Amino acid sequence: MWAVCQDGPFVLREVRNSLLLGGNDLEEMKGYVEHIVFRNEDNGYTVFQLTNEDGEITCVGTFPYLQQGEMLRVTGEYKNHSIYGNQLQVTTHELLEPEDLIAIERYLGSGAIKGLGVVFAGRIVRKFKGDTFRIIEEEPERLTEVQGIGVRKAMEIAQQVEEKKDMRKAMIYLQKYGVSLSLAAKIYAYYGQKVYSVLEENPYQIADRIPGVGFKTADEIARRMGICIDSDYRIRSGIVYALLQAVADGHIYLPEEEVLARTCVVLEVELRDISQYLLDLSMEKKIIVKETEEGKRIYPAQYYYMELNTAKMLHDLNVKYDIAEVAIEKRLFEIEKHAELQLDDMQRKAVVEAARNGVMILTGGPGTGKTTTINTMIHFFEKEGLDIYLAAPTGRAAKRMTEATGYEAKTIHRMLELAYVPEEDNRMHYGRNEDNPLEADVIIIDEMSMVDLPLMSMLLRAITVGTRVVLVGDKDQLPSVGPGSVLKDLIESKRFPVVTLTKIFRQAQQSDIVVNAHKINRGETVVLDNQSRDFFFLKRQDADTIISVVLTLIQKKLPKYVNADAFDIQVLTPMRKGLLGVERLNGILQQYLNPPDVKKEEKEYGDKKFRVGDKVMQIRNNYQLEWEIATKYGLVVDRGVGVFNGDIGRIVAINSYTETIEVEFEESKKVSYPFELLDELELAYAVTIHKSQGSEYPAVVIPLLQGPRQLYYRNLIYTAVTRAKRCVTLVGSDATFHEMVNNVNEQKRYTSLAECISQMQ
Repeated sequence: MWAVCQDGPFVLREVRNSLLLGGNDLEEMKGYVEHIVFRNEDNGYTVFQLTNEDGEITCVGTFPYLQQGEMLRVTGEYKNHSIYGNQLQVTTHELLEPEDLIAIERYLGSGAIKGLGVVFAGRIVRKFKGDTFRIIEEEPERLTEVQGIGVRKAMEIAQQVEEKKDMRKAMIYLQKYGVSLSLAAKIYAYYGQKVYSVLEENPYQIADRIPGVGFKTADEIARRMGICIDSDYRIRSGIVYALLQAVADGHIYLPEEEVLARTCVVLEVELRDISQYLLDLSMEKKIIVKETEEGKRIYPAQYYYMELNTAKMLHDLNVKYDIAEVAIEKRLFEIEKHAELQLDDMQRKAVVEAARNGVMILTGGPGTGKTTTINTMIHFFEKEGLDIYLAAPTGRAAKRMTEATGYEAKTIHRMLELAYVPEEDNRMHYGRNEDNPLEADVIIIDEMSMVDLPLMSMLLRAITVGTRVVLVGDKDQLPSVGPGSVLKDLIESKRFPVVTLTKIFRQAQQSDIVVNAHKINRGETVVLDNQSRDFFFLKRQDADTIISVVLTLIQKKLPKYVNADAFDIQVLTPMRKGLLGVERLNGILQQYLNPPDVKKEEKEYGDKKFRVGDKVMQIRNNYQLEWEIATKYGLVVDRGVGVFNGDIGRIVAINSYTETIEVEFEESKKVSYPFELLDELELAYAVTIHKSQGSEYPAVVIPLLQGPRQLYYRNLIYTAVTRAKRCVTLVGSDATFHEMVNNVNEQKRYTSLAECISQMQ
């Protein structure tokens, strides 16, 4: 229960309920969290082992905050799960102060004392109980009374305990507030003996200083310490957290009134005014408050300056090259003659603009000749003797670019030589930056709609003035998963030459995927008569019937039709939840497309089950994971780090002995996942349309029923249709399809890069 210490500019929105025991079927037990099997950070759903003197039981429930080693009193009902066995379905729980003996045992067995593991820690504490540390410090020879500990080992333990006395006290102190041992070690390493005064004054500052500690962790520590719900520290920290959550939603800033609303939700209070807190945070340089005609904009400071620096770097690169148009036309004539192609006026204009400008943008829908134009640019710059780099945001997009041009294209991260340096605050580092720029005369980036502001910023830092930059993308695709709306903002700034290709070429006109995609984009009626060879709509009105049709298509119809493996056929759906959401679809598709087999290893992880052969997706950026590419004989030919949000691969091995799962991604990159990182993977037989950005599949299947209007809009269905190379099949409600085509609303993103660029002198 939060303490309310003063009258502040808020009212408490929600009071936590006391534990109520109702009914004879409810069980109550007390113990500590031995192991968290699975946790969904989005909704708090957790599976864990609760241990006490009677043994252990698997518990399942929703916990806003939980860490291994915490003491709990839980109430719930036993249920027998068909797969996972007997479980306690927790209905209410109470966090308890850790018992001293348990805290001592956990510390000794944590690895802090080398050579003293969980087993010996348990034996020592059971033998000496509350006298354990006195015995170790004053009578260490008595440790030999514990089975398995000799005189030499006893002296080593005593020496280490003495050397780490201060650390031990701090770690046991932190445990009282629910801090895990690993996190306690990080906190102590940073603050040392100041840790007590730091936490007593303002526990929220650890969220700013310690990697891996967020607002929720600091807030829970503060609650246990009795920090007031109306504490200025808490409110300021909540504001920063709300802004960073907005960044995760794609925004660079928020209007003041939206900051207020989001902060109230985070803090579970009603704030009447936050202007003073914003002023304080501005003085601390954590946020930037910008006055505009529409009102105040609130930026997390790092993203405000990231936008400004990005605008400045683009402005500096946007130089003009004095090349006579007649010379360019002559070179183009030679290229066309040699390659036996005929460019249209806009394609020719695009090459001219790329030759004469430091930054230019090429945009257009499917079938409008972007690839032909890129190839022409490459030939043009090659004849000029210039070094050319090609790149795209994802491995799949880079592979497509390589296949389309015949020149090697890399991911932007790989081009920038991403590396992970654990000695330097466990952060990612790019080998290419302002001190070691890319050695290129021309850089062409494809699929620019996927590039977010942080990646664009890192890319520009590695490009020197005098390098031409060509940005290629479809402005009508969904914006990047990460924060910002870079391609759209660059076009809206009107500071760079933009060439938009609109003509659908003859070969593309034979594809109804291309023709219908353009109709969707223009809001025109798409005829759903199934007279096409590559665009089908199977009308069904029931979710289970739709799923049955989807399975038939993937298993029997489409593989032969598009000459592809079922693994390469992708189901795309608008939502994660619901009858046709990603979560439900993946469970069903796995059961039919990769059923259980005694020859296939499996790994259960919470409510998910991974199996050799499964199609999986990385769901967050991990700059530390190492990958390698090897020949079929095991010879490693390349290594690197970084697996990124949206990368799709296949499980090729599960090793219970080493507790790892091996996944093979695009470009034959193999990554070994420790079991504890399996929360970063999810099944990918079905993925959201947002996650499909930049990808191309032989065939896509799109199940479609009625959904929220704010999520079912034109750009979404346009993006889904354009992911298919040879066949699109929609299954479901034609009324929903037409409603999406007519819905021009988009999810607004608060960005100001266009303004920053426009204001550059």
